Amino acid sequence: MTLGIGAGGSGFDATTLGQEAWTARERADRFGEFVPLLDRLLTEDEVTHEGTHYSAHEARNLPGCVQRPRLPFAVAATGPRGLRLAARHGQAWLTTGDPAANSSGSATDSHAALARQATRLEKACAEEGRDPAELDRILLTGFTPDSSLGALDSLDAFADFAARHAELGFDELVLHWPLPDTRFALHTPLFERIATEGLSRAGLT
Repeated sequence: MTLGIGAGGSGFDATTLGQEAWTARERADRFGEFVPLLDRLLTEDEVTHEGTHYSAHEARNLPGCVQRPRLPFAVAATGPRGLRLAARHGQAWLTTGDPAANSSGSATDSHAALARQATRLEKACAEEGRDPAELDRILLTGFTPDSSLGALDSLDAFADFAARHAELGFDELVLHWPLPDTRFALHTPLFERIATEGLSRAGLT
């Protein structure tokens, strides 16, 4: 099992429990405190922590994770603070692409932005004394201009998309299950072909 973890966003899930939506700064602050605390809770026998947002008093997790030293974290990050968390605590880095390029840029803009994110991740790993090759790289599709509704309209289009992003070092592409009338809408037979043939068509495994 891999735990995907991120700071969240401003959509409907930000208020689903009835609270006011956090600002981007508060999401980043909470994320920066939560990830290292969760790391400790899953690796140490007993944890006491008094933080700004999260606290634990003699918290025990017995018998602990089956995976050792704990289950791997796939840390979602697009900015410098999140990338540092990924470099420090992650076994994988997950991104949806660059928000600015996703909203108004082209596929070329998006590809260049992802390359910059990857470079910043490598810099953060160097600062943490980690080999960037230790982290898997995961792209959650459906947000970048070249993976939005209508862009992946054939198996060849997906294979080209996968190959371009493999060149940036991405090990894994995550596709949403097709949802009609959303950005994730996709003809189901095509989705099934992508799932079964897409990677081999792109020359990947």
